[in-house]
Amino acid sequence: KAMNTLNGLRLQAKTIKVSHARPSSQAIKDANLYVCGLPKNMTQKDLEEMFEPVGRIITSRILCDSVTGLSRGVGFIRFDRRIEAEEAIKRFNGKIPNGAIDPITVKFANNPSQNHAKALQQAYLASPTRRYPGPLHHQTRNFRYSPMGGELLGNVGMNSISNNGQGWCIFVYNLSPETEESLLWQLFGPFGAVTNVKVMRDFSTNKCKGFGFVTM
Repeated sequence: KAMNTLNGLRLQAKTIKVSHARPSSQAIKDANLYVCGLPKNMTQKDLEEMFEPVGRIITSRILCDSVTGLSRGVGFIRFDRRIEAEEAIKRFNGKIPNGAIDPITVKFANNPSQNHAKALQQAYLASPTRRYPGPLHHQTRNFRYSPMGGELLGNVGMNSISNNGQGWCIFVYNLSPETEESLLWQLFGPFGAVTNVKVMRDFSTNKCKGFGFVTM
């Protein structure tokens, strides 16, 4: 009854999806695709119709500008199985959709081989000489760190971008406590293919600590 009543319901500016939870397995993990370079007039329905020949689509989304409501040319497609997502990449990455003039990029939204962002986070947290000013140690919800007020990351210095040969990991600070991963996808997606995002959270409040990571 909940699925029949609430699936597809519009809540504020979002459309919710309600369905049975699928048992976790390796076959369904990492089946979420990031798609950029989409024609600005392409709708979510058009996106699904383009990708549905390769497999069962669980969810889809096109990112839109919060002010104008127009498409950013970036979307996501989550397939039922990873093998379907792999086939979609082979079939559509670098191809020009019908009615478009430029090719699109289709990649895994979270590349399982891209562990650099996680490793960088752990290196920052484990460094005995690190000095995290502002929200990294501060528990007040409304506190926000100004980068002009002190040294950033101690011995790491001001170099907040690192490359491991597979992608660039960007350190993003001065985020509000309410920041979600979806905001980082929306902010950085228009500039190129994003493979992973991570908002660092306080264990007790689950609020953003004021910083996160984006891998492109």
